[in-house]
Amino acid sequence: MIKLKLKDGSIREIENAMPASEIIKGIGMGLYKAACCVKINGEVKDLRTVVDADCEFEVLTFDTKSGKETFWHTASHLMAQAVKNLYPEAKLARGPATETGFYYDFEVAKPFAPADLEKITAEMKKLAKEGYELERFELPVDEAVKLMSDRNEDYKVELIHKHDDKGEKLSFYKQGDFVDLCAGPHLMSVAPVKAVKLLSCTGAYWGKAEDCKQLCRVYGTAYPKASQLEEHLKAMEEAKLRDHNKIGRELEYFTTVDYIGQGLPILLPKGARVVQLLQRWVEDVEQSKGCLLTKTPLFAKRDLYRISGHWDHYIDGMFILGDPYDEEKECFALRPMTCPFQYQVFLNRQRSYRDLPMRLTETSTLFRNEDSGEMHGLIRVRQFTISEGHYILRPDQLEEEFKGCLELAKYMLDTVGLLQDCTFRFSQWDPANPNNKYEGTAEQWEEAQAAMKKILDHIGLDYEIGIDEAAFYGPKLDIQYKNVYGKEDTLVTIQIDMLLAEKFGMYYVDRDGQKKLPYIIHRTSLGCYERTLAYMLEHFAGVLPLWLAPEQVRILPIKPEHNEYAQSIADRLTAMGMRVTVDSRDENIGPKIKNARLERIPYMFIIGDNEVNGGTVTVRSRKEGEMPAMPVDDIIAKLDEEIRTKAK
Repeated sequence: MIKLKLKDGSIREIENAMPASEIIKGIGMGLYKAACCVKINGEVKDLRTVVDADCEFEVLTFDTKSGKETFWHTASHLMAQAVKNLYPEAKLARGPATETGFYYDFEVAKPFAPADLEKITAEMKKLAKEGYELERFELPVDEAVKLMSDRNEDYKVELIHKHDDKGEKLSFYKQGDFVDLCAGPHLMSVAPVKAVKLLSCTGAYWGKAEDCKQLCRVYGTAYPKASQLEEHLKAMEEAKLRDHNKIGRELEYFTTVDYIGQGLPILLPKGARVVQLLQRWVEDVEQSKGCLLTKTPLFAKRDLYRISGHWDHYIDGMFILGDPYDEEKECFALRPMTCPFQYQVFLNRQRSYRDLPMRLTETSTLFRNEDSGEMHGLIRVRQFTISEGHYILRPDQLEEEFKGCLELAKYMLDTVGLLQDCTFRFSQWDPANPNNKYEGTAEQWEEAQAAMKKILDHIGLDYEIGIDEAAFYGPKLDIQYKNVYGKEDTLVTIQIDMLLAEKFGMYYVDRDGQKKLPYIIHRTSLGCYERTLAYMLEHFAGVLPLWLAPEQVRILPIKPEHNEYAQSIADRLTAMGMRVTVDSRDENIGPKIKNARLERIPYMFIIGDNEVNGGTVTVRSRKEGEMPAMPVDDIIAKLDEEIRTKAK
């Protein structure tokens, strides 16, 4: 019996195996037209997939994440078809869905201009009206190579050759005369892709190395309805105003310099102050949770990374000091993580079960050789600072300590105002790829993932599963966040590691006198400070909460004779640890207020004759607007309470 789970939670039972599309048609054409793909036993599949007996499946429409991805992936094929119609010499590279739309990479004689994008858009709309069905078919490698070679698609041939040793058939999708190598899933036809907008054209590389062939990448988005597209474009305009790259530079939180390098931002005094405040707070909270602070080197010999496995699995992401292939000379690498360094604290002497859990933490500066195309302001950089920790523990302590790590991360993200927009991903290994990316045996991975699943289910956490998103040594819980453009990155990770302790000989003596291997939890509490700052600038549109604002109060005397009183208030607030400035310029009050507003200062104190004579201040708050004059003691108490409670 096949069970179809409908949106309202009800179940329809179907007896005969048939393509999912036919089952959905039988329920109703409205549901069929809305369908993008299906989830069969938890895995997203094509609508063409035959649904067998004894399984449960559900229909995924555009209002689901997988539905959007399928819709946008189909839109990328529609764009590729339009490009080939208009520019037959263009060669196809790749065309995936993104978080907010899609892109396709082409090899063309010259990059597309805005006028070209308009022509491509018009052709896409024309093709959508013609309503081409997408037909899926499979070919063995040799026939796939011939098909793409005959079409002069060199990049597709290169992709196909990666499957030479696997003996598998490759899937293609055909719409009219257009054929593309693709795993899918896709819509049944291009007809639903009605509202289209091509957004930009940039350069891209085929492969990671910058000396590879440069391609032309066209970004776009599409929706079933024009009103949805308009709403999205309005949101993108708002996103541009909130983009931390814009706000952070305008407000002088950070800058970048070409001759220093991509992904190496300079934190200016405002940004440096916010990061310092976050670091001090995180370290104090971690200490209250029984954590032990360490300080370890920024680089080490390759010998260390060989023991941990990073040399084999992560060398492309590391900055190497020396020749990695010359075994006669010492070779070092800047650290991309702190775990193998912190393990030496545990290994400093023999440990007992009484020493566990050992919660080691560090404010770690790390270095990762990210691709140049991935760099983005403070969100993705090559040098960053992170609230890193490694908990070494007995197996019976795993669940309690994991819960503690999650509670700590949620508390910190909530305090900085980001938790409500976070999602959770249970990142697992890919059993089909065990010898390339991952260490350990299938049994070890199954044990680690079962342990994490048990913990997450006990907690009652709502999470998605990410296959092939695990670290090479263990599964992890990723706390995800999206920037204003919808691009998702990881803010915090909590990982279970049952492998690395053995590599380093990290034994402890248990109650029975036997030496045993501990489990290790790799975790961050707030994650990368630069990334957190970027997301906070976007979330709060540059108006950071008072406790984190680099300048909390600006005092604005109306005339020079009010400066002395203004300075006396500033001195009092400064003595309490608040960050205050006095704008004592001989300038009209209007421009002073405007400057403070543009710089997103949380509080302005305006000082005139009445305030001096009455011992008061007139207050303007970013959150509450203009407030009546109040005694200095009262406003100080209000600010002190707001800072103490870390109000958002």
